[in-house]
Amino acid sequence: MPEGPEIRLAADKVARVLVGNPVVEVEFGLPSLTRYKKRLMGATVTAVDTRGKAMLTRFDNGLTLYSHNQLYGKWFTTSRPRRPKTGRQLRVGLHTDTHSALLYSASDIQVLTECGLARHPFLNRVGPDILDPKLTADDILERLSSARFRNRALGALYLDQAFLAGNGNYLRSEILWAAGVDPAAKPSQLGIAALRAVAKETLAISRRSYRTRGVTAPPKQAKERKALGMSYGKFRFQVFGREGLDCYECGTPIERVTMGSRNLFICPDCQ
Repeated sequence: MPEGPEIRLAADKVARVLVGNPVVEVEFGLPSLTRYKKRLMGATVTAVDTRGKAMLTRFDNGLTLYSHNQLYGKWFTTSRPRRPKTGRQLRVGLHTDTHSALLYSASDIQVLTECGLARHPFLNRVGPDILDPKLTADDILERLSSARFRNRALGALYLDQAFLAGNGNYLRSEILWAAGVDPAAKPSQLGIAALRAVAKETLAISRRSYRTRGVTAPPKQAKERKALGMSYGKFRFQVFGREGLDCYECGTPIERVTMGSRNLFICPDCQ
């Protein structure tokens, strides 16, 4: 499933063709949305934001197009009148004079007013977006230390969107390895130095993954591995998906465990 960096990259792609431009044509593939076509026609897109795995396309008339279910949904952007070759079903089409942003296959799509956004159950439940530029390591440290989260195992906590929206399976393996902490440990069991390391690596790795389109390894190491002929799938991660291979830090074989019904990769020596 795409995680925060991938959703933010998709939002950037949509923003490039829509933001600042009036929408001249609207298509909806879900009958429940057709009543909004007239209200969105002529409106200008002001921003394309993310909250974890949800995308929010905002218009200057106060309406917001909310789309989730990013496991199946996929945005395409094209110059008009081109369409992608896909067997998917069109759910939303937003067209400017020159470009189109097309959402296929997603099912959780709504058009919301400001009041609707404020009351939305998913948006009210999720925590801060992991890629919010205003999010700081101190903010994450405060959440780790809070009564709500401090007594939960980090391996489970780092899949909970109520803790940080946009976190996910590959990010949690990479973050917890980089911080050198056992996924079974609870924040309440860790000292302040370890908690600060978790908070710091949470920001560093999620933002690096966004900048590099999915590479969580430090740039120098990723470059060296690529020069050796390693494929993108091989050089991008430090531990995720590397079961049985040597840890890059200590040489101990990486192990795969299950937490939160998902695979998690660890170095038993480093963590």
